[in-house]
Amino acid sequence: MRISTSQIYGAGLRNIQRNQEQLVKLQNQISSDRRMLTPADDPVAAARALTITQAKELTTQYAANQAEASGRLGLIDSQLTSVNDLLASARDRVIQAGNTILSDSDRQAIATELSARFDELLGIANSRNAQGDYLFAGYQSETAPFARTAAVPPATSTSVAYAGDDGQQLLQVAASQQMATNVAGSELFMNIPEGNGSFAVSAGRAGTGATNLGSGVVDSSSLLDPAMWRSAVNGFAWQGASSRALQLQFSTVAGVSQYQWFDISTAAPPAAALPPVAVSAPQPFTPGMAIRVATTAPPAAVATDFGAQVVVSGAPADGDAFTVRPSTQKSVFQTMQEIIDLLNAPLASSSGRIEFSGELAAHLTNLDRAIANVSRVQSSVGARMQELDALSSNSSAVDIQYQQMLSGLQDLDYAQAITDFTRQQVVLEAAQKSFVSISDLSLFKYI
Repeated sequence: MRISTSQIYGAGLRNIQRNQEQLVKLQNQISSDRRMLTPADDPVAAARALTITQAKELTTQYAANQAEASGRLGLIDSQLTSVNDLLASARDRVIQAGNTILSDSDRQAIATELSARFDELLGIANSRNAQGDYLFAGYQSETAPFARTAAVPPATSTSVAYAGDDGQQLLQVAASQQMATNVAGSELFMNIPEGNGSFAVSAGRAGTGATNLGSGVVDSSSLLDPAMWRSAVNGFAWQGASSRALQLQFSTVAGVSQYQWFDISTAAPPAAALPPVAVSAPQPFTPGMAIRVATTAPPAAVATDFGAQVVVSGAPADGDAFTVRPSTQKSVFQTMQEIIDLLNAPLASSSGRIEFSGELAAHLTNLDRAIANVSRVQSSVGARMQELDALSSNSSAVDIQYQQMLSGLQDLDYAQAITDFTRQQVVLEAAQKSFVSISDLSLFKYI
């Protein structure tokens, strides 16, 4: 094969340039600590690296969301602790106010302290985060959720209205998991079942609702069977459709104290008021006995056991009564205001003191329900924070795995790269020297 001088020069140039390119590539790899400088270096590995990088960035975003959620819930948890401490302090004062040796001025002093606690509680309920959003407003985070409202007769004291909603602010903390990062004020402060959570007991003379005259008070009320209670309330043939209630009425016949259950439910307006209907036969009463909430037949159409009981101590007078109603929702603000109003009212008689003790005990039960509700919400927040900690640990572990996988695909083997770089230097030097030797050959030297 005949090789021209131009072919020799061209081949030498191409070989030198190819070796220089290889040397520059190795130098770039060493300086950047990357095996792949472009996808062309390893298309399969580049595609895998792109997929892993996208998954890693998604995990990084989830980790940022987890940190954000943890911060929000941590702030809420601190506020819930403050609410719990405040209500516990208020409870201690309510128990102190129940001491019958205290004077009206002593109780009014306690009421003044509870008023300050009320204002403090309202301030916590309207607390904000660092961004200025209200913590307990639901979706309405730019609106103050709680505000005092004017008294509505027959009430004489102001109440607190809720302007937020029940919305949950959700944050994506994992690929298939969203987490609520707020607590709605309606759940925490407003929608608290009164009484024991299923029913509430109030005192008042049969037919008038006036103060009981005897010394009888309800020591305790217990729900023995929740399923039986729900079935009875929903299945009992109440005479009224508006307000359902049973009343435990006491009477004295021939010197013997008796009790009897009456249905005093009322019909929906504009129907006329309904008279009480006896739903059990009179039974002898002994102070301190547990009275089952139940109707009998006759005179009731159907015998119904409500799965509940009340314990009445003391000696109820003829005509004294205690009303049992299914629990309605009451705010903690309403409970505290009712306690303040009760403590501010003077006690002028022994019967008034008995009624005061009964009402204060009922309010204390409602306050305990509010404290239990705060503890329940705080437990829920704590469970979410614990879950976030677990998710954060898992995200860190996954991120390390992705880093190791990317390192295996992208990172440079320095020992191999430096060896190749040295070898390529030798090859380039050989190509250059051999080209000089070959290009120096010429027949003109022999003329």
